[in-house]
Amino acid sequence: MLTLLHALGTFILDLFKSRRRLQAENLFLRHQLNIALRKASPRAQLRGADRALLVWMTSVFPDLLSLAKVVKPETIVRWHRAGFKTFWRWKSRRRAGRPKIDRGLRDLIQRMCEENPLWGAPRIHGELLMLGFDVAQSTVSKYMPRRRSPPSQSWKTFLRNHAHAIAAIDMCVVPTLTFERLFAFLVLGHGRRHLLWFEVTRHPTAEWLARQITEAFPWTLAPIYLIRDNDGAYGHVFTRRLRAMGIRDQPISPGSPWQNGHAERLIGTVRRECLDHVLIIGAGHLRHVLGQYATYYNEARTHLALQKDAPLGRAVQRCGEIVAIPVLSGLHHHYIRI
Repeated sequence: MLTLLHALGTFILDLFKSRRRLQAENLFLRHQLNIALRKASPRAQLRGADRALLVWMTSVFPDLLSLAKVVKPETIVRWHRAGFKTFWRWKSRRRAGRPKIDRGLRDLIQRMCEENPLWGAPRIHGELLMLGFDVAQSTVSKYMPRRRSPPSQSWKTFLRNHAHAIAAIDMCVVPTLTFERLFAFLVLGHGRRHLLWFEVTRHPTAEWLARQITEAFPWTLAPIYLIRDNDGAYGHVFTRRLRAMGIRDQPISPGSPWQNGHAERLIGTVRRECLDHVLIIGAGHLRHVLGQYATYYNEARTHLALQKDAPLGRAVQRCGEIVAIPVLSGLHHHYIRI
């Protein structure tokens, strides 16, 4: 900046000098410049102000390009063109046209597209209109992610679509205070991880298991598929009862408990959160304990697979004082607002 002011001041002073004086100064300065160029380094180091001054002087007096010694005339012309581009890029930095939409709306469009692979721009645009977003369909198409393959549902979506038609059963052994063995029979619905039925016995027979299936599933609410293990207690009486109720029996492969993972996970949860902390006196006591835990499990306990909701649904409470309701004599607590 100081270089430009000094050059401008020198130019103003030269307007009041005689022509002969100016010619003498030019000759003297040229001679000094020639001496400096003979001793200077091969490449001169110019500042931004020096470049701006050279570009401005050559634009006002184009004939000065033939007198350029420090740099080539083509270099000064290139500097001028670069400055021209920079100037117009700065001047047109606010481009006209359609304004960009909010970042949150763009994320919502991409989320809808990922969660619904069968939807196109018109379908997403209709949902956005119903949600109160005033946006054009062409804008929705612009911000939709491009797919490389045809839209298809994921395996998770496929399994969730059929989960309500699947149930699973399993039994766990519970030791009593007198070292007696009791068998707890559990029935689980895959759709909402709902503990549909439980019962306790000392000797699980095929007839008893068939009667429990009848108690667990009313004729109009029986699932289509029933997953179970290959326990010998499931005899011909049990399988005939399933066929009579229209249930397809699906025993897992031998030695593959992971194929009945939901029921195995339920038994593990019941053990960790209930049975491992209670001494069972008898069948009646075990039935009472499992009844209390089943109510807590279905109505209050949140599940990761249900987006932190309970199997029977739990309403969100936002107002009122928080009160803790003990479950199983304080082993767990159910928190509500009153």
